[in-house]
Amino acid sequence: MKDMRDFVAVCEEKGLLKRITAEVDWNLELSHIAKLNEEAQGPALLFENIKGYDTPVITSVCTTVQRLAIIMGLPEDSTLTELYNHWAEKAKKPIPPKYIDKAQAPCKENIMMGDDVDLHKFPIPHYYPLDGGRYYGTAHFIISKDPDSGWVNLGTYRSQLLGKDKVGTQFIKGKHADIMLKKYQALGEPMPVASVSGCDPILFLVGAARIGAFTSEYDVAGAFRGEAIEVVKGEVVDLPIPAHAEIVVEGFVDADKFMEEGPFGEYTGYYSGVGTDPRNFIDIKCIPYRNNPIHWGTTVGRAVTDTHMTMALSYGATLWQQLNEMNIPGLKAVYCPPEGAGRFLAIISMKQMYPGHVDQVLTASISTEMGAYGLKTVIVVDEDIDPWDIPRVLYALSFRFQPNRSQVIKRGRSTPLDPSLPIDARWITGRLLLDATIPYEWEHKPIPIELDPDVVARVKARWSELGL
Repeated sequence: MKDMRDFVAVCEEKGLLKRITAEVDWNLELSHIAKLNEEAQGPALLFENIKGYDTPVITSVCTTVQRLAIIMGLPEDSTLTELYNHWAEKAKKPIPPKYIDKAQAPCKENIMMGDDVDLHKFPIPHYYPLDGGRYYGTAHFIISKDPDSGWVNLGTYRSQLLGKDKVGTQFIKGKHADIMLKKYQALGEPMPVASVSGCDPILFLVGAARIGAFTSEYDVAGAFRGEAIEVVKGEVVDLPIPAHAEIVVEGFVDADKFMEEGPFGEYTGYYSGVGTDPRNFIDIKCIPYRNNPIHWGTTVGRAVTDTHMTMALSYGATLWQQLNEMNIPGLKAVYCPPEGAGRFLAIISMKQMYPGHVDQVLTASISTEMGAYGLKTVIVVDEDIDPWDIPRVLYALSFRFQPNRSQVIKRGRSTPLDPSLPIDARWITGRLLLDATIPYEWEHKPIPIELDPDVVARVKARWSELGL
C-alpha cells in the first residue's frame, strides 16, 4: 500500500468503503453524515459530489479495528492488542525514507505557486456548528525538521483554514513541532513546514502517535511497510514530502506572528475553548497536489469515531512498546480504550513476580514518553484478566481493588484539551494509579471458585440433550 488510492481500492473490493454520489454540502452536512456513520461502525465514506467542488473527500477511514488491521498489513480479524504487539515488534527495525525523482512523484502533478495559491479550491469541511471555521487539518500531519540535528518529525496538529494562503496551527507546548519552532525563533527565522492531506494511511497513524524524540515517523512507517517510504523534496521547503501525497501545503511558520483561531469540536466531545485564541499559522507559499486529489478528513468529536480508534491504536501501541523497552518482567498486555481516546486511561495485565512489582508497573506507565503526557488513570490487573475484557476488569475493581494499595499523584503534565480541567488551567493534571490485583506478598490468597473440568466436559456433551 503506497497511498490513499490503494486503501480505497482494497476496502472497496472487500465491501468496506461506500462511495457517496449524491450531492453533499461541505458545510456541516458532510461531517454529520460521517459522524452518524462512524457511531454505527459503518464503512469508510468517499464523498464524490460535494456542493461547489469537483474533487472528493474521504472520511471514516479508521473507524474499525478491521480497517486499522488492513492499514497495518495484518489479517482483518486481528484484535487491537494484536496490533499493539505488531507495532512494538516492527518499530524495532526502522527503515529510513528514500528520495525518488520528482517526475515519478504523483504529488507533483499540479503545483499552485505565488498568487495562485488558494486552499479554498479544495472541499474543506466545516465540522461542527460552533467551530471557528473550516478545518483543513484533521486527518493530516505536519512535517518539520530540527535545525540542529536534521531530525524530521511528522505530527498531527489541527489546522483551521484562515485564508486562501493561511492555515492555523496548534503546536501544543512541549510537542516536537513546538520544540523545533522555538529553535527557529532563536535563530530569527521562520520554520519551514509541509502539511499533508491524503496519503498512505500508515503515515497518518505514525504522525498521530507518540513517537519518541529524534526518531522520524518516516522510519517507523517504513518499518511497518517493510520498505522505505518514497519521498521527494518540497518545492519551496527543504523537507521530505510523501511522493504519493494527495494535497501538500508548503510554507513557513513564524513563531512571532499570530492569527485568531478556534474554537474546534475536539475528540474529548467538547469544544476546545469558548472563543478564538491567537495562534501561529502556516503562511502558504506552494500547494502541490495530484489530479483529482482526495482530501482526508475526520469528524473528531465525541467518542467513538475514527479519531479515537486511531489514537487507541497509536497511543496504546506506543505505551506497550515503551513499557517493553523498560525490560520490566511479567507484562502480559496493555489496552487503551478508544472511549478514552487511547490516552487518558490505560489497563495493564501482568504476572506478579515479586513484592512491589505492581507499583513498579504503575509508576513506569506514567514515566514513559507516552504516559507522561495526559495519562490520568492506570489500572493494573492480574494475568488471568485480559485488559480489553471490560466486564472482567470491573470485576477486578470490585473484588480485588483496595483504595489503600493505590496511589494519587497530584501533579503531572496534562493536555490543554482535557475538559475535566478549567479552560485556563489545563497544564497540570492529577493521576490515579489503581492496583486491582491480589497482592503478591499475601501468604493466604483468596481461593477462586472453579468448575470441575470433568463435570464441565460431561455437561457440555449433554448440552443438546438438555435443550440448551
